[in-house]
Amino acid sequence: MSQTAAHLVDHVIPHVPVRQWVLSLPIPLRVLLAAQPELVTPVLQVVQRVITRHLLDAVGLEADEGHGGAVTLIQRFGSAANLNIHLHGLLLDGVYRCGADGVPEFVEVGFPTDDDVHALLQTIIARLMKMLTRRGVLVEDMGQTYLAEPDADGEDARTLRPLQAAAITYRIALGPRAGQKVLTLRGAMPREATARQPLCADIDGFSLHAAVRVEAHDRKRLEQLCRYITRPALSDQRVQLNDAGQVELKLKTPWRDGTTHLVMSPLEFMQRLAALVPRPRLHLIRFHGVLAPNAKLRPLVVPQGPPAQAQAATEAAAAAEREVETVQAGLHRIGWARLLKRVFDIDMQHCPNCRAGELKIIAAILERPVIEKILTHLGLDPQPPPRGRAREAWQD
Repeated sequence: MSQTAAHLVDHVIPHVPVRQWVLSLPIPLRVLLAAQPELVTPVLQVVQRVITRHLLDAVGLEADEGHGGAVTLIQRFGSAANLNIHLHGLLLDGVYRCGADGVPEFVEVGFPTDDDVHALLQTIIARLMKMLTRRGVLVEDMGQTYLAEPDADGEDARTLRPLQAAAITYRIALGPRAGQKVLTLRGAMPREATARQPLCADIDGFSLHAAVRVEAHDRKRLEQLCRYITRPALSDQRVQLNDAGQVELKLKTPWRDGTTHLVMSPLEFMQRLAALVPRPRLHLIRFHGVLAPNAKLRPLVVPQGPPAQAQAATEAAAAAEREVETVQAGLHRIGWARLLKRVFDIDMQHCPNCRAGELKIIAAILERPVIEKILTHLGLDPQPPPRGRAREAWQD
């Protein structure tokens, strides 16, 4: 998460304003994209074309006169560890126009209005329905639109389909409580529905949100936004076992009915997690426009790394880290010491007593006998605590 966010800010997203566009889908389309992940790419293409066309129109350029750029994160989860496939797009809030000398110049667009967002969502819905119908996954009959029966697929897909459908609808897939809703705990007062947010449109289960904008100079806030959208599905601080051995999942924000926790057996919880795992070789981070890997303008617009001052300040620490890091890790990853300083402002590179001298990693202790000897000298038990026996399935 933090490593990816740092890479996006240092090496991918240019120093221009960025706006986040979030597209949520109705439940039938979430089921469809979970069962047929190959459809995610054409869905992304439709969304990017619609928004990029809007940006070009806003500055009065034709499609061949300007170039947009975006990074899209495909999130598969909601706050309740439910399967909720939705798209977080970080789009450059403007387009690049090349001058006579071929040098790209960024043209910033004005702020969108509520009517603009609503019109964009209508266009996205119409084009998505047309694309899915053309591919045969949607069927129109007698004025009704419904999902076509899935073609024959592999055993893995047939196994995952009930898990995915249950995880989308907050139900249990397998076991004695199959088909039932997940148990809930209510510890908050019910609240009324909040007023409609600005720059947010909702139509027939689709939702488009465009209220978050980061200015060109605010790279720290941009990195925080990147960490947010690249975060993992669950935080271990929200998961605990109760006295009955059941898993309690704390919601980030209480639901309108006052629900604060979901209660599941360990087996039911594992079913929920299995549904969140993406298929192999399915990339969840996509690059578009001038930020695409083979885009002609990409070398001219992307940043060339962190600022020189920050780079010089950590040069000595980086050299020390490379002495103990493997070659593979050192080539494309930020050292843990620098990452802790960057994300949490925890300084591992200077002495905590004098705050002046720089610390240097002198050894990486990996041999078990040496570790046990050090722990024994410190009065600590060198043996890890014993593991409990795994319970039989019938005990859940």
